[in-house]
Amino acid sequence: MNMDQLKRQAAARALDEVRDGMQLGLGTGSTAKHFVELLGERVAAGLKVIGVPTSEATRADAERCGVPLTTLDEIDHLDITVDGADEIDPALNLIKGGGGALLREKIVAAASDRMIVIADDTKWVPTLGRFPLPVEVIPFGLGATRRAIEKAFAECGVSGQMAVRKAKDGHVFVTDGGHWIVDAHLGRIVDPAGLAKALSAIPGVVEHGLFIDLASSAVLAGGEGIRVIERRKPKGDQE
Repeated sequence: MNMDQLKRQAAARALDEVRDGMQLGLGTGSTAKHFVELLGERVAAGLKVIGVPTSEATRADAERCGVPLTTLDEIDHLDITVDGADEIDPALNLIKGGGGALLREKIVAAASDRMIVIADDTKWVPTLGRFPLPVEVIPFGLGATRRAIEKAFAECGVSGQMAVRKAKDGHVFVTDGGHWIVDAHLGRIVDPAGLAKALSAIPGVVEHGLFIDLASSAVLAGGEGIRVIERRKPKGDQE
């Protein structure tokens, strides 16, 4: 079974949690795209749901698949968000943002009663950090922001090279919100929650790709089948 088939398996398992009348957050990325496509098939068969997309790419996919859409201005909460991840640790902390949609993804996840993460099992890691950490920044004052990020890294016991993300055409990658992304190659993040707090305190940082205490469960597809991992404490019960 190839990687794409594993991703579709994970998406199909998450779809089992969707019920008629639900308001859904629709994630971004290759695995989330499978979920949107499978959801579209269920909608065509009569399932009544409405979705909030986390990117313009997902919006286009959902419209193509016939999934009704709304916004967080029009509804007050989401029942479930289904999204992928670049890395998942045993506490269900995540690194997200490889596709550049981390800001909208985090807004949507935070507005949801539950967040189900779907992935192939290569995304499961003992410690976050092998995947470069995306930090979404405002272009103005970038030098000052980078120095502040470096200081936060040092205070949290991590270090590594940072690079402004480039698009396929060689120009600076621009997010749906009009910001830039700095990718930090840290190798190993020993205190994800502490680093998340430090990065969030920097004025030029719009958002970062550390998703702490947001995922309720993870659906991992591998060669031996599907694993579902539940977070030890329900969302909202953290100290």
